[in-house]
Amino acid sequence: MLWFVRLAIFFLILYLIVKMIKYLFNPKRKLELAHEEKRYFFFDDSENIRKNFLITYNGVLFEGEKYLGTTDQSFEVISIFVWPHNVNALNGLTYQDFLFLEKEITLRYPNAAIDWKSPIKELVTKNKNC
Repeated sequence: MLWFVRLAIFFLILYLIVKMIKYLFNPKRKLELAHEEKRYFFFDDSENIRKNFLITYNGVLFEGEKYLGTTDQSFEVISIFVWPHNVNALNGLTYQDFLFLEKEITLRYPNAAIDWKSPIKELVTKNKNC
């Protein structure tokens, strides 16, 4: 009976260690931590086209919706719409910040055309035309 209790305690400790490791390396937790610390973090499941990606940058959380289409040789993401979760948090971001975000998205999806939703769209098109 004593060996059964020891075995149960061993498996309980092993289970808790595995759960702790999964918690520490969870990308959603890393996204939330970067958002609180106003750092950059890109959270995406590139294998699943149906899942939107999330970017946090300077305390602003952006979401990007991916659309699949055809290129010359294969099916890939060809269009991405990006918008902020909270428009009021955009205070202080500049055109250069949005260029940085576009560059980071383009690194992951080189064939995609990036479209920003309002009010970012107006800022980006105004500065591209200048």
